[in-house]
Amino acid sequence: MKAIVIKEYGDISNLQEVELEMPVLAEDEVLVENYATSINPIDWKARLGYLKEMYPWKFPVVLGWDVAGVIVQVGNKVTNFKIGDKVFARPDIYADGSRGSYAEYVAVKEDKLALKPDEISFEDAAAVPLAGLTAFQVIVDRLRVKAGDKVLVQGGAGGVGLFAIQIAKHLGAYVATTASKQNHELLKSLGADEVIDYHETKIGDVLNNYDAVFDTVNAIDDGLAILQEKGRLVTIAGKPNEEQKASSKEVSDWWLQPNGKQLKELGNLIVEGKVKVVIDSLYPLTEKGVREAHQRSQEGHARGKLVIKVK
Repeated sequence: MKAIVIKEYGDISNLQEVELEMPVLAEDEVLVENYATSINPIDWKARLGYLKEMYPWKFPVVLGWDVAGVIVQVGNKVTNFKIGDKVFARPDIYADGSRGSYAEYVAVKEDKLALKPDEISFEDAAAVPLAGLTAFQVIVDRLRVKAGDKVLVQGGAGGVGLFAIQIAKHLGAYVATTASKQNHELLKSLGADEVIDYHETKIGDVLNNYDAVFDTVNAIDDGLAILQEKGRLVTIAGKPNEEQKASSKEVSDWWLQPNGKQLKELGNLIVEGKVKVVIDSLYPLTEKGVREAHQRSQEGHARGKLVIKVK
């Protein structure tokens, strides 16, 4: 099968097209013929070697952790899915680094899968798992957002931020966010009540007494400064230091936990029109396509998700 791999850590020139053997399934896995995947910041950070201590991979490494496609094979212990099912998932990150989603076929454990609603395209579905689940778990589980809460999403125009704004708004929160001026109209159309241009305004000058902060940009101190006592902050971009953790406010970091049931909930919200998928641009599964997508992500100017069309 065709795949895009890295054979060493480094710049985008290390992304190379190769032929690999098809994945061999475990009993609790399915084989998905991949129709679309997407790019996330973790992809280029992994390419640069930032995850070396967390994942001691063996080269070549297949990056990518979003998949949308059709099941073509099922393991002996799989009971809830069958050949022909249209699915999407954030697969596990395997220890050997060989099972990423920049490939024509991807092995996925059954509990990470959700059926793809017919109303959602494969491209839209591929944009959801990693970014959508991260936003869902932080807003719902970690920050425990409820109706009437005041919530700040730091970095609202990124893939995670776009989902976070919409999920918090769906729960009945007042949502503020930070973004460059060119993204203000988009974010307000998705439900943001207040959008702050971080180039011109410090959030501490205009926000105060917030219940929750979702930090996607590693600006923990800025977020803590606008929280009320006993307020909650979760970061996915940094690590709280001892002083920050000793605050009277609840401070923690979060790493996505793949979850098929929560992904199904997200799919339902999209079908119901309560959450929209925003795609910045589409690329082919080629060396050139994936390199361009990595470059676009790394520059930090994408408005929404970068999707790779596999089939």
